[in-house]
Order: sequence, then C-alpha cells, then structure tokens
Amino acid sequence: MLFFWLSLAFVAGMMMPLQAGVNSTLALHSQGAIWASFISFLIGTLVLFAVVVGMRFDWPLLSDLKQAPWWAWTGGFMGALFVTTGVFLAPRIGAATMIALFVAGQLITSVILDHLGWATFPQLDITLGRMLGVVFLLVGVVLIRFY
Repeated sequence: MLFFWLSLAFVAGMMMPLQAGVNSTLALHSQGAIWASFISFLIGTLVLFAVVVGMRFDWPLLSDLKQAPWWAWTGGFMGALFVTTGVFLAPRIGAATMIALFVAGQLITSVILDHLGWATFPQLDITLGRMLGVVFLLVGVVLIRFY
C-alpha cells in the first residue's frame, strides 16, 4: 500500500507543471491569469461536487465546521495563490525553474512543519540528513536555473 501512496504523490507532482502550462494556455484565451485561475477552480469545484454527489458522501455538519480553527479555512486562498502564480510564471521562467522553486519552497516549509508537528503532520525532528536534503535541493535549483 505504501508503494501506491508514494506513486500517487509522484503522479500528483507530475500534474503541477502540466497544470501551470494548461492554465497559462487558457490565460491566453480568457483575458489573463486571474480568469484562467478562476475557470480552473470552477471546473475543479464542479468535478469535486460531482464526486461528492456520485459517491454519496455525507455532507459535513455545520456544527463541526464551526469548530475548525480560523486558519483551517485558508487552504482555498493558498490554492488560488499557487495556481495563479503558476499561470503567471510558466511562460516567464519556464517549467523546470518554476517547479524547482516551488519544490524548494515546499520542502523547506515541509521540514519546518514536520519539526513542529503542526496541522496534523507527525512530529519529525530536523536532522542533518534532512538539512542536507534541503541544501542539495537548493543547489539543484541553482543548477536548473543557471545551467
């Protein structure tokens, strides 16, 4: 089962540069990046709604939703910022540099989140190996961007 989850993460990662390119192309035909991002989220919302209805998931209870901390509601904002940034950056810096920088930001933040054990992440200490992984990734970003 672990192989399935690791493969799923890999395939989802493959979608990041594809999504940025697809949405950047849509931006050329929809009056810009903001409209393209909006259309992308609208389609995503409709697909997820169809999945929820089709799989007959129970609707969340309002009382449960009210108990969520305020910051638990910021994921949509973060997603919109990420998607729109990708739409802007893809034609300007290229897929490899864009994704390398995205991954570097993700990895640094992930190491910190793991260390803190925040927001449902298991607590995993920052170790020398993890720090070396971050350094090597940053070296990779420089190599991808400048060579």
